[in-house]
Amino acid sequence: MTTSYAPQTTQSEHPTLKIAIWYKRIAEHIELIAALFSGLLILITWSLEDYISHPLWIIFHLIAFVIGGYAKAKEGIEDTIANKELNVEMLMVFAAIGSAIIGYWTEGAILIFIFALSGALETYTLNKSNKEISSLMDLQPETALKITNGQEQIVPVSELTVNDTIIVKASERIPADGIIVKGGSSINESAITGESIPVNKQMNHEVFASTVALDGTINVKVTKPANETLFQKIIALVQSAQDEKSSSQLFIEKFEGTYVKVVLTAVVIMMFLPYFLFGWSLSESIYRAMILLVVASPCALVASIMPATLSAISNSAKNGVLFKGGVHVENLSHIKVIAFDKTGTLTNGKPIVTDGYFKSEATRAKALPIISAIEEESTHPLARAIATYCLGNMDRTHEINIQKMTTISGNGVTAHVNNEKWLVGNATLVGKNNAFHFHGGIATDLAEQGKTIVFIKNDSGIVGLFALKDTIRKETKDAIKDLKKHNVHPVMLTGDNQITASTIAKEAGIDHFVAECLPEEKVNHVKNLRKTYQNVAMVGDGINDAPALASANVGIAMGEGTDVALETADVVLMKNNLPKITSAIHLSNRMNKIVKQNVVFSLSVILVLIASNFFQVLDLPLGVIGHEGSTILVILNGLRLLK
Repeated sequence: MTTSYAPQTTQSEHPTLKIAIWYKRIAEHIELIAALFSGLLILITWSLEDYISHPLWIIFHLIAFVIGGYAKAKEGIEDTIANKELNVEMLMVFAAIGSAIIGYWTEGAILIFIFALSGALETYTLNKSNKEISSLMDLQPETALKITNGQEQIVPVSELTVNDTIIVKASERIPADGIIVKGGSSINESAITGESIPVNKQMNHEVFASTVALDGTINVKVTKPANETLFQKIIALVQSAQDEKSSSQLFIEKFEGTYVKVVLTAVVIMMFLPYFLFGWSLSESIYRAMILLVVASPCALVASIMPATLSAISNSAKNGVLFKGGVHVENLSHIKVIAFDKTGTLTNGKPIVTDGYFKSEATRAKALPIISAIEEESTHPLARAIATYCLGNMDRTHEINIQKMTTISGNGVTAHVNNEKWLVGNATLVGKNNAFHFHGGIATDLAEQGKTIVFIKNDSGIVGLFALKDTIRKETKDAIKDLKKHNVHPVMLTGDNQITASTIAKEAGIDHFVAECLPEEKVNHVKNLRKTYQNVAMVGDGINDAPALASANVGIAMGEGTDVALETADVVLMKNNLPKITSAIHLSNRMNKIVKQNVVFSLSVILVLIASNFFQVLDLPLGVIGHEGSTILVILNGLRLLK
């Protein structure tokens, strides 16, 4: 086998690339750099006030205005033109210009500096959120080692197609979702699941793009195009979450336009009304109007929500819970009841054999290889579970010649082995009367435990039975217990029969359940729960859960669920870890609490500053510091959600 390698050069060998990286880092922090440089220039100008000419002093201030205010002024002008409505940024520009007109150059420059600093902090919050995506994208390999006609060749990941075979060596990242067709390795799946403990993967095991093969070389058959991998879905979900705004944020943005008009009207009135009514001098009236323009601007109010929301989304994404928008983070804390699908959500979704009974040990030894061979021919989940059980309990492998195998729809299969007819299926297939008398009627006891019974019959009669059950996830009980502690009522909706549903619900700790529930009935039950509890979440993983997920206030999908469920849901548990729901509810509570703190604090500061200005006890420098300081504080308060 020949290998074709493309020459590789490290970043350190590319001066142009180094310059590009340096330029990118500067560009990321340009707002902060401009704000700090503006502040430094203000400080230098103030300290040299007695040593430089007045025109030069004004020029230095003008430079500070332009450098510090350029980014926000540009943003304000562009938004005003696009939306045909004034905004907070324009208010700050007017306030700074007004301060300069009445001779308060330093105060106007300080206003621009602090406003630019708060804007840089807000940009930092957005960049911090975007880094969740950037760091994810950095984990995605750009090339893959593909095998074509026995030859290895490095190709771009984007050129891989389904059924291509690629080689992944020890310590390399897997470039695409696929199935291992050769070799084995411990896989670090932390990029997908967040779990630090490696998972051992062998032949026929599924692997995911951007996970790491730690200690072995594996050949992987690609099962998904590069743009449809689980990893790409994570990136897409995080990106969409940043674009969707919460209802509180939308309200603030609508409120902002009206508020700005009210403030500008009040400023115009303030310029002249006190002069005519209260005997203030015209200069004092204009001065107080400029202070009003500064302190009444809703900068802190506008910054109360978005930084906190982005921080919460970033935090949850880092911990394997992906919100598709701020509105869902906000809504989750209001949930009073959560409806759970059973299979694949509360349970592992894969039945296992829990019990096996035979007429005798000799019968068992004879039957297991035959049943294994028969069930290996079937793709039914129960057949796979039985085949796995048989293989694990056989003393040795046997060559079995299966003939005349027939599937009896809904009942089981029949086959001939050495001219003897074997039946593997339910009681109807083998005869109900004999089935439930086998082994002292053990089948009845097992059925009452919510287990599915599969009988084995040959020419001599019923010779054995298997009991199968879909076991609950190991974390289910803890998740339900935690939800109850938070006064969230859990409900189970399942299409399974009453006995099985009752058993699983009891084992999970759920008091209320609905069995034999079709997809359309799940939707009706969710709607009824909404009428009773107002705020309802639905957790599911299958195509049949999608309508119910869409009907709930918040739809939560398991990360291993179907594409339809993932696309329909508002929240995705990438680790399939149910206790993360409680963590997400706690984060939602924290975010809503911080948003309320910010709103109350910012409004209180505005009211106090307006009153102080009206009573003439507030001058412009203190107004600037009070107003812009409150903006910085609410942004910093929102950033606490990153922890």
